Amino acid sequence: MAPPTNLATDATEQNTDAAEQRLIDIVGGLISELHPGATGPAPTLDSTFDRELGLDSLSRVELIGRIERTFFVALPDNILGSAETPRDLLRAILAAKTAPRRQESILPPAPTMARHSASSAALPHQAETFIEALRHHTAIDSGRPHIRFFADDGDGDVLTYGDLHDGGALVAAGLRAAGLAPGDAVILMLPTGPDYFLAFFGVLMAGGIPVPIYPPARPTHIEEHVRRHARLARNCRAAAMITDAEAKRLGRLLRTQVEGLRHVVTVADLTAAANPGALPAAKTGDIAFLQYTSGSTGMPKGVTLTHANLLANVRAMGRALAVGPTDVCVSWLPLYHDMGLIGAWLGSLYHGIPLVLMSPLAFLGRPVRWLHAIHRYRGTISAAPNFAYEMALRRLPERDLEGLDLSSWRVAANGAEPVSPDTVRRFCERFAAFGFSRQAMMPMFGLAENCVGLAFPPLDRGPLIDRVAREPLATTGRAEPADDDDPKAAEFVACGRPIPGHEMRVIDESGRELPDRREGRLQFRGPSATSGYFRNVEATRALFSSDGWLDTGDRAYIAAGDVYVTGRAKDIVIRAGRNIHPAEIEDAVGEHPQIRKGAVAVFGGRAADAGTERLIVLAETRRREPDALAKLTADINGLVADLIGAPPDEVVLAPPNTVPKTSSGKIRRAASRELYEKGMIGRSRPTVWRQTVRVMFSGVGPTLRRTRRRMVDWTYAAWFWAALTGLVGPVAWLLVIAMPSARLRWRTARAGARLFLGMVGLRPRLTGAETLPPASTPFVLVSNHMSYLDGCVLMATLPRPVAFVTKAELASQLVAGPFLKRLGAVFVERFDARQSAADAARIAAGSDGRPPLYFPEGTITREPGLLPFHLGAFVAAAGANLPTVPLALRGTRSVLRDGSWFPRRGRITVAIGHAASPAEVATTGTDAWSTALALRDEIRRRVLALSGEPDLGGERSPLRDAGGSRAETARPPSNSEK
Repeated sequence: MAPPTNLATDATEQNTDAAEQRLIDIVGGLISELHPGATGPAPTLDSTFDRELGLDSLSRVELIGRIERTFFVALPDNILGSAETPRDLLRAILAAKTAPRRQESILPPAPTMARHSASSAALPHQAETFIEALRHHTAIDSGRPHIRFFADDGDGDVLTYGDLHDGGALVAAGLRAAGLAPGDAVILMLPTGPDYFLAFFGVLMAGGIPVPIYPPARPTHIEEHVRRHARLARNCRAAAMITDAEAKRLGRLLRTQVEGLRHVVTVADLTAAANPGALPAAKTGDIAFLQYTSGSTGMPKGVTLTHANLLANVRAMGRALAVGPTDVCVSWLPLYHDMGLIGAWLGSLYHGIPLVLMSPLAFLGRPVRWLHAIHRYRGTISAAPNFAYEMALRRLPERDLEGLDLSSWRVAANGAEPVSPDTVRRFCERFAAFGFSRQAMMPMFGLAENCVGLAFPPLDRGPLIDRVAREPLATTGRAEPADDDDPKAAEFVACGRPIPGHEMRVIDESGRELPDRREGRLQFRGPSATSGYFRNVEATRALFSSDGWLDTGDRAYIAAGDVYVTGRAKDIVIRAGRNIHPAEIEDAVGEHPQIRKGAVAVFGGRAADAGTERLIVLAETRRREPDALAKLTADINGLVADLIGAPPDEVVLAPPNTVPKTSSGKIRRAASRELYEKGMIGRSRPTVWRQTVRVMFSGVGPTLRRTRRRMVDWTYAAWFWAALTGLVGPVAWLLVIAMPSARLRWRTARAGARLFLGMVGLRPRLTGAETLPPASTPFVLVSNHMSYLDGCVLMATLPRPVAFVTKAELASQLVAGPFLKRLGAVFVERFDARQSAADAARIAAGSDGRPPLYFPEGTITREPGLLPFHLGAFVAAAGANLPTVPLALRGTRSVLRDGSWFPRRGRITVAIGHAASPAEVATTGTDAWSTALALRDEIRRRVLALSGEPDLGGERSPLRDAGGSRAETARPPSNSEK
């Protein structure tokens, strides 16, 4: 049989007009199905999908599928977001390759994934961060596949554990070179691909906080996208944004709105600028990333999730699902959402199981790819929102499923949005013929405030659907089982029981826990629970109850241990004493043939003259004729009356693309209410160029403020160096050289230091001076070292003269050498072991009454944190049995950072701690060497506590050196350091 004709090729060579007309017919046919009987302008090649034709994202998915079947072509996945008119689709058709075989190819299973996963070693039970979990698997087998990127033909590219570890370390080095400080937030706006994972771990390894956001769905939404994410970026104080080359322009547009956003870079930019070196060590309590909840219209809510939270959640979910070495996870979920990021990716990483991954656009373009990936790689675990299961039911013809085998799929998680009982039933029934087991369907409940997972049903049970009487539920909150023949019964799907180590309860409005089958507010607690929302005190306060439980924001009831979620608490409309659940009304109205399915919002409106809420139904339709709208309103009133016993207070019929939705397609009821109350329903969206211009103009203010701040910074830097090198510095240097006595020289240097610091607005604050030993008692001072300013600050603040212990190389410097010698500095040899030991003894035996002051780190670094201590100070103290006083500087690194000559304003503190004597730390029978080691460790612990900086003395993220071997993460002291 001859292959079908490629109509696109025919159009190019013979009859373009025929292809254009065929495309218009397809578009018109789809619109007629979506809006039967609707009248309006006929579609043209230049009709816009959203404003004129009213096609939302899912409608476009259906349109593209019909085009591919008609023209026998395979359109690119990104056409879903980039095409704005039928003409855009026509260009893609003409450029696409012929697909002579209509039905999707079912490739044979690939045994490699199971083989790799079967060789997985023990889990990283001792890991306290996900960086440690990655190192665990990398150390076992760096070449083991971690992620396989699904491809229609062949096996696709693979990212190994070693690739992720080493690539992430390079990105981290690039971020550090760009000035990223620990705790800085970095926005990730990247598509699904290797760069996303390298960027995420690169930010973690650099000590930053990843903040995943979604790219704009369509160019026509650019203004809304930029404004929403500008609020987000300002809330998290983002210092940088990592994106791809195509989205750099959008990133720069966002940068005009956010004063603190310094860099918009790609992964390639960062790896090119990487300077391999030591990286800070993450702690289990560090923020691992911020998950911003979708759909917020006011103050952004960034859920703070630590490594401890994530590890607790992933471990508990793994136990609940009995994840083992032969499992394979398959996912298309977006990586800016917790279900895809934590549930699919980080869960797979921790458990060492392979992840088969495709982009959300690849799934939306051809939903059958999801099932093909499960078939081909014998996927055992795969999760999706309810709409994905519905798409598989509606969009996949039998011919595309021939040969499909889903028998390996043991966990079909259904969550992230309300689970439809009807979808669950029909999916299990239809795909049973392809090996899908009903016991695999697992409706679940989770939320970002608990990382992702909170309630899972028992394995191999299958879904439970509860039918309850509607009237008692609406009026008294009792979830009474309904009679089998009750046509108005409400149905809810069981979402399981709390995962190990977590608890859930249902409470009434007074906070009392309710018994089974009583609806109320759903609360939870456990080790996965967030500590709150980032820089949003009000939202955090509302999240927690007085006894430590967290509010999910949902209403639910519990029956026989299972939780049944009935709706969002904030969306419940209380009308005449009845609790009305919007989702039921939205589903019923959406079934009307002239209403756009999935484009109905039900919410409560203010009623100034009534003691109850008004029930508003906002529905999208293409009908605009007054008679048709009047009839449609009457139909909706009747539908709602049949469902809840009374019609709504108002029906608002709006043009397509009016109802706001989240990035995952869920109705934003609060935003819909805001549009309604502001009278903005029905207003058309501005063109892309108008949106871009408006965003650019709105960015003038932040840009001017950023420019002004830079000018002020440059002026300050110029004054700083003028004061140091032109005014105070030369005079102080000459006077110190000329003064006849050590006492006068110290007083002169101290006065000069104070004058300079005062001139540049730096007034260090000293604390703990009362803890210093008496003047008659010899002792040793030990300080952290942060900046070239440290000596100046200490001279200005310490209450008595000290002898700075410094490297011998400075003695021969033209400017520093004479100055330090006149101040009585002690020069020590760092590279001659014998001389170094002699120096330590000489310093300990000093008799001039000035305590020696050591900087035992031996160097300064750009990165905040305390480096390992050299032993010279402690050998001297232990040998002479001298107490050692810890001292910590704060703020000098921020004022003048290593590697930069650009000073900035800041607050500086000098904190003196309590002394420790060799006798305190020594144990019975220990020698001087062991005492010096114990003294070093104790003093370092005290300096670390005083400094408030991270500990860089432990394990640090390694990079591969030029020869491919692992660089050392820490080294013991050399003989010269001893």
